[in-house]
Amino acid sequence: MNIAEIAKLAGVSSAAVSRYFNNGYISEEKRQAIRKAVEETGYRPSIQAQTLRTKKTRMIGVIVPKMASESIGPMVEGMLSVLNENGYQMLLAVTQNNPQKEVEYLTAFHDKLVDSVILVATVFTPEHRSILKKLSVPVVIVGQQLSGCCCVFHDDYHAIYDMTKLLLEKGRTRLGYIGAIPQDKAVGTERSRGFRDAVRDAGHEELAENCAVAAFTMDSGYEKAKELLKRCGELDGLICATDTMAAGAMQYLKEQGISVPEQILVTGQGDSEIAKVMEPPLLTIHYSYEKCGQIAVRMLMEQLEQGDVAMREVKLGYSIVESSKM
Repeated sequence: MNIAEIAKLAGVSSAAVSRYFNNGYISEEKRQAIRKAVEETGYRPSIQAQTLRTKKTRMIGVIVPKMASESIGPMVEGMLSVLNENGYQMLLAVTQNNPQKEVEYLTAFHDKLVDSVILVATVFTPEHRSILKKLSVPVVIVGQQLSGCCCVFHDDYHAIYDMTKLLLEKGRTRLGYIGAIPQDKAVGTERSRGFRDAVRDAGHEELAENCAVAAFTMDSGYEKAKELLKRCGELDGLICATDTMAAGAMQYLKEQGISVPEQILVTGQGDSEIAKVMEPPLLTIHYSYEKCGQIAVRMLMEQLEQGDVAMREVKLGYSIVESSKM
């Protein structure tokens, strides 16, 4: 079967069938007739032919650092919901937290395998910046802010600032902080800066040095909690850059017979499933990860439909999730 035969069977023009498969406008009556003909014949248009004709693949490349993440999953779900509405498919690339792999996938997508790219970014090396400037398709950065690119990210700085301020208001004045590598601007630099500024603004300059850098694992959170208590002495509050780190820290404290939250109040960030099942429930910060993914795709759709548009940055908010047990 071809488009002409489908058109004849449906009693419409070939142009109407073409618009049907390319999500163009046709009357509902014609749409129903074409759908019936397609269902009866099992016809599927040639993707290769469509790509050659329209110069569009209707494929969006999405690069993520990992899938086993409480943030990445909802982001991808949000992206898919908008892509499906607009008749696009996702080509998902997982880099396993390897920045060089991110560069390799960006280079591959530069060769026009996709119509546009979403990069859920962690770090930006000179190679990242170089290939992003050369990309021949629209790109949106998710999770990080990068000048000159369309970006969707969260207010990491004020999230940790407000969390630190909350603990100080609760009378916790011997605080420690477990953060991430500074090369990760959002989770590493911005969250760490939020903690340091909050304790300094509250007149506790000495606490700004009570910091440790961890990997994104429970084991690392465990080890860094041990390190902080050994180096800083008694603490009554421990702020962690992620819920996973916080879970590891709580495990260490409980093994040492330290009561949580009575002796040390532990906080995380991400409002993950692990935060809800921990005992006591973890004081954490909620981000709208699914909404973040949806906004990123809508920004891409705008670029694809309108061509060159002004670079936009969207900063999303947050909320502190506090259990009644605190």
